[in-house]
Amino acid sequence: MEFKTLRNIENSFRQIRLYAIIFALLCSGITGYSLWESYRFAQEQRQKIYVLDNGKSLMLALSQDASINRPVEAREHVRRFHELFFTLAPDKDAIESNMKRAFNLSDKSAFNYYKDLAEKGYYNRIISGNIQQRIEVDSVRCDFDTYPYAVRTYARQFIIRSSNLTKRSLITSCRLVNSVRSDNNPQGFNIEGFTVLENRDIEIIER
Repeated sequence: MEFKTLRNIENSFRQIRLYAIIFALLCSGITGYSLWESYRFAQEQRQKIYVLDNGKSLMLALSQDASINRPVEAREHVRRFHELFFTLAPDKDAIESNMKRAFNLSDKSAFNYYKDLAEKGYYNRIISGNIQQRIEVDSVRCDFDTYPYAVRTYARQFIIRSSNLTKRSLITSCRLVNSVRSDNNPQGFNIEGFTVLENRDIEIIER
């Protein structure tokens, strides 16, 4: 009888221990799941920004990863540089103003190209000949697999004289490096190694 009682006590102890282990595992699972859900919820809330509108109401704004927009910003940076650098009016102050803004987006390679054209009298001929020059960027191809990012730009250049309109094919290459954002450089890139690969006449239209 005593032996039977001992066995019953031992079985009961094993059952209690099994139930205790199952309960502990269940509690651990619930705790872990709760922590994971809390972390996920916190991450989602970090994507939301609440803006106070004149102290009256809250407006919800959503934030996103800044890296998602970098390819778009890179192409816009290169496009803007070309528009500033190759858009010329027969006015010295206008040319210098455009060049100054373009130099804020690039390194010394763009200045060297500008200086070379200036020494050849290119800008003086623009002013004396009352010539307008503008550019239309067709495409900007950036390689984001390697850093610095290699860029090639395809554009058309229009040189407008009183007697004719000259269309040119313009192809340039450069590298993009990350830089500090500022009012003069809102995209936060800098152009390095700017080179003109092709700049040739493709059509002359008499006026």
